[in-house]
Amino acid sequence: MLLISCLILPLQGLSVRCLNRLVALDELRTLLARHARPDQQTAIDGVLISKVDRPYPPSPSMSGTVLALIAQGAKRIALGDRVYEYRAGQYLIASVDLPITGHFTEAAPERPALGFGLTLRPATVAELLLQAAPGDLPPVGGGAPPGMAVSTAPDELVDAVVRLLRLLDRPRDLTVLAPLLKREILWRVITGEQGAAVRQLGLADSNLSHVARAVRWIRDHYTRSFRVEDVAQLAGMSGSAFYRNFQAVTAMSPIQFQKQIRLQQARLLLATHPNDVTGVGQRVGYDSPSQFSREYRRQFGVPPSQDAARLRDPTLDPAAAGTVSYATV
Repeated sequence: MLLISCLILPLQGLSVRCLNRLVALDELRTLLARHARPDQQTAIDGVLISKVDRPYPPSPSMSGTVLALIAQGAKRIALGDRVYEYRAGQYLIASVDLPITGHFTEAAPERPALGFGLTLRPATVAELLLQAAPGDLPPVGGGAPPGMAVSTAPDELVDAVVRLLRLLDRPRDLTVLAPLLKREILWRVITGEQGAAVRQLGLADSNLSHVARAVRWIRDHYTRSFRVEDVAQLAGMSGSAFYRNFQAVTAMSPIQFQKQIRLQQARLLLATHPNDVTGVGQRVGYDSPSQFSREYRRQFGVPPSQDAARLRDPTLDPAAAGTVSYATV
């Protein structure tokens, strides 16, 4: 599709730029394919590479706070009632660690899905914001932005990612140059279309940071019942402002968010304790086995006992082996 659009553009410099982008994306695919590992890790701290050769069924995971750039293939992510799709040349920003369901929709052995990921760290964002000159950045808006967003990657961002990945072939340069290039990538994102969400990530008193604090508390105490007013106070917001901003960021209410965390943790536990469905439900905070079974089935399509059998013996469902956890990248 990108090649066709390049060829039909008028010869006014735009087609040259488009072809340069094609070349950059092609090199990006080559680098990602060469350095992909099963655990997604690389020699560069905070940099992940994803390579998937078939479209696994949708599976739950936590998003992490990450920039994810697709070089080949396409991916769909569901967050609450929102659905995000991105493909080659597009990037996704997750500015809060959120419970998601995602899968690559375009992937094949002869043309695997390839993605680049960079962990977004609030301290690094804050440092860049402090170094920016007055007027370099637009003011942060009042409300909390969505915790996830998709945009087309500008050429400067793709170029910076390619130059960073080239360092994997030059280990001697990694220590000195990798931090500089990661900062350049982050700066491109901060000043780009989705920069507001990332800038708020680095501001301790932003609405996004307040919501992120509540998200961490719920994630760390997901087995406990809580009053929304108490979590709002912990986040440093009024009850009404907290509820409004929490839904804006996560696409869920705080109680729905807790339920997502509980069910994801239950599924991970069932992978290692498949014969203790009742005990797993209790461990994640369910007092009623029937409620646990009902909500689990609504979330994953099968009751926990049947899902446990699939997780224990993937030959019953070949896709089950790939559905316990899934990276955003």
